[in-house]
Amino acid sequence: MNLRDDARALSDDLVRMRRAVHRTPETGLDLPRTQEAVLTELNGLPLEIRTGDSLSSVTAVLRGKADGPVVLLRGDMDALPVAERTGLDFAAGNGNMHACGHDLHTAMLTGAARLLSAHRDRLAGDVVFMFQPGEEGYDGARHMLDEGLLAAAGRRPEAAYAIHVLSAGLPGGAFRTRGGTAMAASNVLRVTVRGEGGHGAMPYRAKDPVQAACAMVSALQAWITRTFDIFDPVVLTVGTFHAGTKSNVIPDTAVFEATVRSFSQAAQARVKDGTVEVCRGIAAAYGVGVDAEFAALYPVTVNDDREAAFVGDAVREAMGEERFAPLPQPLTGAEDFSRVLAEVPGAMIFLGAPPVGADPERSPNNHSPLAEFDDAVLADGAAMYAELAVRRLERGPAHVPAEA
Repeated sequence: MNLRDDARALSDDLVRMRRAVHRTPETGLDLPRTQEAVLTELNGLPLEIRTGDSLSSVTAVLRGKADGPVVLLRGDMDALPVAERTGLDFAAGNGNMHACGHDLHTAMLTGAARLLSAHRDRLAGDVVFMFQPGEEGYDGARHMLDEGLLAAAGRRPEAAYAIHVLSAGLPGGAFRTRGGTAMAASNVLRVTVRGEGGHGAMPYRAKDPVQAACAMVSALQAWITRTFDIFDPVVLTVGTFHAGTKSNVIPDTAVFEATVRSFSQAAQARVKDGTVEVCRGIAAAYGVGVDAEFAALYPVTVNDDREAAFVGDAVREAMGEERFAPLPQPLTGAEDFSRVLAEVPGAMIFLGAPPVGADPERSPNNHSPLAEFDDAVLADGAAMYAELAVRRLERGPAHVPAEA
C-alpha cells in the first residue's frame, strides 16, 4: 500500500475539514460542533465509535486481524481563548482560536482513519483513534483514560503516537522526536499575600503585601538557580500579578500566579515543596500572611526510547531521509498525552508547519494570535499516522518482530 499517495488524493478534503474546524473553534472539554464535524467525516467507515460521557470525545476502533496487537493514535481537538489576528479568510471570529494547530491534528487523524479503513484487510491488528478535547489545561486525556480509552479495543494498546504541529522552530514538513523526556511537566504556583492596608504616605503604619509579593517573585528565581542542576532545569515565570486600586493606597492583599516547568519527576517533586516554603519564609520576614498553593497540571512527557527510534526509522523510510532528525532537547511546553505515555509505550512527534515562505525561526509561535500553519502538511501528517499504525502492527507485541 502507498499511504502517502493515497493521502495526497485526500488533500483537498483534509484542507476543507481543517478550515471548517478552524472557523468555529471551541475550548475546554465541551466541543459539540467539533465532535459533530469528526463524526461526519468518520460516517460510513467500518469503525466502532463511542463518544465520551464527561467530555465530547470520540473514540473509534478499526478492526484488523483478529487478536492482533493494538495501536493508539491521538489527535487533540480543542482551541484556545485567544482572539485571532491572522487575517486569514477562514479566521475565527468568536474570540477563540486554533492557535496551537489542533485543527490540523483533527483533520490529519480523520485522514488516517480513512486511509487505514481503505486497507483494513491488510492490518495486522486493531487501531484506536483518540479524538480528544481539553488538552489546553483541562486534562482531557485523563478524562478519556478514566472512561476506558485503553480498553476500547478489548486489549490494551501496544504503542501510542501523537503528532503535534509547530508554526515556528522547524522547517515545513520536518518530523522530530526523541527518546526519553520530550516535554516538560506543567504546574501552577498561586500565591495570595495578606497584609494590612493603609495610606501610601505612611507605609510604616501598614503591612505592605506588595513589597512582600515582589520579594517572593525575586526570591523564587534565586532559589531555583541555586537549587536545581542546570542539566535538570526548572523554569518559573510569573504571568499575573495583581494588587491595589490607587497609587496612594496600600492594599490588603497582593496576588500572583506563576507557571512552573520541570523535566524530571524528582525536580517536579522538589520544586513543589520548595516554592511554597520560599513564599512562607519571605512572608514571615515581612510580617504578612501568605496562602501558597502548588497545583500539578501535566506530568513530564516521556517517550519510550525504542518507540522513538521506530518513529525515526518509519519517517525516513516513508518520507525520505531528509524529513527526520532527532529532537536535540525537550520542549518546554507540556502535554496531557503524557498521561497516555505513562500507561503505554509510545512517542510524541513534532511536525514543522510554518507558513509558506516564512522563516521558521521568526514565525509567530504556537499560542500566538498571529500563528499560522501550512495546510500542505496535512496529507503527510495523515499518511504518517497511518504508516506508524501499519508498521507497528506488523512488528507485533512488545517490540518483538512478528516472525519471532
